[in-house]
Order: sequence, then structure tokens, then C-alpha cells
Amino acid sequence: MSGVLALPIIDSPVMWIIYALAVAVTITLCVREMNRKWVLRAVIGVAAGALLGFLIYLGGNALDLFGVDLPGPVGVWAALTLAGIGLAVASFPDAKPWRKLVASVAILAYVLAGATGINALYGLNPTLGSVFGIVEEDQITLPEFNADNRQAPTQPLATTWKPPADMPAAGTRGSAPIPGTESGFVARDAGIYLPPAALVQDAPALPVVIMMMGYVGNPDPTIISGVLDEFAAQHNGLAPIVIVADQLGGQGDVDPACADSAKFGNAETYVTTDVVNWANANLNIIQDPKYWTIAGYSNGGGCAAKYGAKDPGTFKNIISVSGEQHPGSEDSDAVTTDIYGGDSAAFEASKPISIMQAAPPGTYAGMTAVFTAGSEDPAFVSMATTISNETKSVGMNTTLFIVQGADHGGTAVTGGLAEGFTILFPILGLTAGT
Repeated sequence: MSGVLALPIIDSPVMWIIYALAVAVTITLCVREMNRKWVLRAVIGVAAGALLGFLIYLGGNALDLFGVDLPGPVGVWAALTLAGIGLAVASFPDAKPWRKLVASVAILAYVLAGATGINALYGLNPTLGSVFGIVEEDQITLPEFNADNRQAPTQPLATTWKPPADMPAAGTRGSAPIPGTESGFVARDAGIYLPPAALVQDAPALPVVIMMMGYVGNPDPTIISGVLDEFAAQHNGLAPIVIVADQLGGQGDVDPACADSAKFGNAETYVTTDVVNWANANLNIIQDPKYWTIAGYSNGGGCAAKYGAKDPGTFKNIISVSGEQHPGSEDSDAVTTDIYGGDSAAFEASKPISIMQAAPPGTYAGMTAVFTAGSEDPAFVSMATTISNETKSVGMNTTLFIVQGADHGGTAVTGGLAEGFTILFPILGLTAGT
């Protein structure tokens, strides 16, 4: 079962097999003795399904049911999926048993094809397991290290590091349980990425990134590891060590709004205390906050902005990729009630902008913040612009970057992370000559 869940489903044989199955059952349903009654029923089923799918797409955008505007191709996939289901349903009456079986299989095939197509558009769930909230990463073996050698370097690491001949060409990723020792928060195993330089004997202490993905989402290190492997290939194997932490808990289907609460658990304490303490105890990382980055995508981006604003003594760098302006922005009323017990003032005070405005002058000196969003994702471009302006006003070295042609999916994540690390690599001492 584990191997099945780990199967890649984006630009993979599995994806094309699913599409081929959908085409095959369509041909089978249509190749039959034609009569007016069947043709009329099939045309009505296909047309009604396509219309319903497109109306769901339009209604979802109009009512903001998904928190973001879904791009046009999602509407096409919704229409095609329900059109296929309409054809399958129209095939049941007056059909032989084997045709009814094919029609039943067709419904499943169309649902799988539609889900696969939409998932490929967004590029956020690379495996079959991740679609269902199950990240099938093997438990990672963490290299041993000497904790006494983790002091901050006196000069950029890139100027002193000489990669050994046996250094791997790429990093490795896996998972690790991080217990909620202080918070009591029940989290899924974190994703871990170790760059090539971390996998050699006498490896140097490296910078660290704590990353959080979106809601609904998984602590999957696939995307960020792919981005950082490209950077490592250009910088003698150097890149940060990454923890993709689970800020959602459970099955990732609730939103604790990056806060501690009686209803959803102490998500904030988990990330800012338990994950931080685990990183210090278990990873060969530089412990100076200058080399620590808090990062996130979408929901996780809102968390990153909040935690960076609230704890600049731990995190000197922020990357928010298509991030919410503040945690809970999708449903402020529910968050006020569920997380803050109806205290709207407490909710307001929890927002990153409010935290920064209340901080003493000079609090954010020496911090770097990168905010990104896709050009085809206007709501999140607006949010990124607003919060980046505020971080700039309180003294952070701030960059706002728009990923051209990207919406709220995978291209926005890879493009945003690539820009973020382009800016941070010199600051983290991972680029020669800095």
C-alpha cells in the first residue's frame, strides 16, 4: 500500500494511464447500437453535466467558496468531468449488465481523470498519497554531528567550504516525527530536506528553514527540495536544511489559524517552540537567528509572516509565498469565534501588521522579508503588497516579487521560493563572494 501511495501522478505514467482509461470507457459507452432514444438521453446527460460543472466553477468563484479565484482550466475540467458522468448515467437505462458495469467504472474514471487534471494544474500534490493527505516519505536518517561546532561562521560558508569528491549530486528528503512536547499539539510527521553538503562526513553546520504548506495541505517537502536541489547544484552542494512542519494537525482539514486555541490545539507553540527545539537538538544547523528562515505557502505564508513578526529573535528571515495577509483571513468571523472566543480585539492583535505596529522601533532591524504571489492571483497579490509595505515601513529589508503567469498553484510556489532563495542565499552565506 505504501508503494501505491508513493506513486507520482504529475507528468507520470500513472497520470496518462488514468486519462487513457477515461478515453477508453468513453469509447466503449459510445460504441453501441444507435437509436434516437439513446442519442437524446446521451446528449442531455453530457450537456447537463457540462453545464452543471461550469456553474459549480462559476458559483465557487462568485461566492469565494475556495478562498481563491479558480483559473479557467479548472472550469474546463469540472465541465468535462461532469459531462462524462452525465454520459455514464445516461448509459444505464436499457443496458446489458456488462454495459452497466462499464458505466459504473466510467464514473470512477471520470472523477479520477478530473481530479488528476486539476491537481496537475496546481502541481501541489505530486503523489497519489498526498492527494489524500498522506505523505509517503520514508523516515529520514539524520546525520550525526558535533553540537559544539555549530557556532555562526566568521565569514560566508561559501568562501571556506570545499565539497568532498564523494558528495552526493542531490540532497535527500524524508520524514521525521516532531512531538508536541511543550504544546501538546498532535501533528503529522514533518518533511525533512538535507542538501548534499549535509550528507558528507564532517558536514558543516548549515542554515535552516522552517516551512509550512497550505490549507488543506500536507507537510510535503517535494517542492522545496526540488527548488533547493537546483540551488545546491549551483553552489557546491550548499543549501539550507529544511523542516516542513505541520501547522494544521490532524488530517490537515482544519485551520488552527496559526494560533493556540482550546478548539484546535496549540499550533503556534508547536511551530515556534517544539519544532524550533527539535531542530536545535537534532539537526546540524547554525543557531544564530541570522541563519534561520520561517517560510510558508498560502496558509503557511500567513503563519510565516505572523511568527516572523512576533519572534524576530528566532527568525531573521521570512519567505511568504502566496501567503495570507493574516492567519484566518478566509473566514474572520469563524476564527474570531473558534480561536479567540469571540474576542475581536485579540484577533486583531494577532495579525502580523498589528504585531509590527505595536513593536518598539528598531525591533526588525537586520531582518529580510520576501513576499511573492502569482500575477494571475490578484487577491493574493493585493495581500502580499499590503503586508510587504508594512514590513518595509518597520525596517525590514523587503522584496515584493510577482511570479509572472502563475496563479495560486505549483508554479507560484516554485517561482516564489526560487526568488526567495535567490535573495537569501547571499545573506545566509551560501553564495561565494558575499
